[in-house]
Amino acid sequence: MSLPSPVQIKEANAHLVAVHRRVAELEQRLEAAENTVREQAESLIRKDEQLRAATQSITEAKDREIAYLHEKLCKSEETIQKFQNMVKEKDSLIGQLRHRCQLLDNICKSRPLLDSMLSHMAEAERLGPVVGTTESISLSLTDGESNCSPSRIGNHKDFSLSEDDMDDQELDDIVFGTTV
Repeated sequence: MSLPSPVQIKEANAHLVAVHRRVAELEQRLEAAENTVREQAESLIRKDEQLRAATQSITEAKDREIAYLHEKLCKSEETIQKFQNMVKEKDSLIGQLRHRCQLLDNICKSRPLLDSMLSHMAEAERLGPVVGTTESISLSLTDGESNCSPSRIGNHKDFSLSEDDMDDQELDDIVFGTTV
């Protein structure tokens, strides 16, 4: 083998220096690229952690709001149930009062007839027994068996006058068949 000439050695050395420079340049670029990738990865990791924390915070807030709304819904349902029960009770009371109102309406409609009947009975009581009869049976309505005398009507168990009717009894004797 022959020894290389000095020109070949110089060219070989220049080539080695160029390759070495190129390798050093590529290593610097590789290191810069690795630093960039590392920085981007770290940035992505930080952003991922921030997003996870934000997601966790939003999830916790959502769960708290759901729990609050569920509790509020339960309370509202209890309140609705109470109101429905109150409405049922009130409806029942209204039904009872309606029936009583109908009874009072019927009584009020019958009052003029009752007033007229009482005035006729009072007039019959004032007339006394029939004059000139030969029968021994008294036709008076004021005998011991009668409950129709004006003084006894207020005490009768089947028919009683209210306090207002007792106060107005003198007026009823004068003006028959009127109602207040």
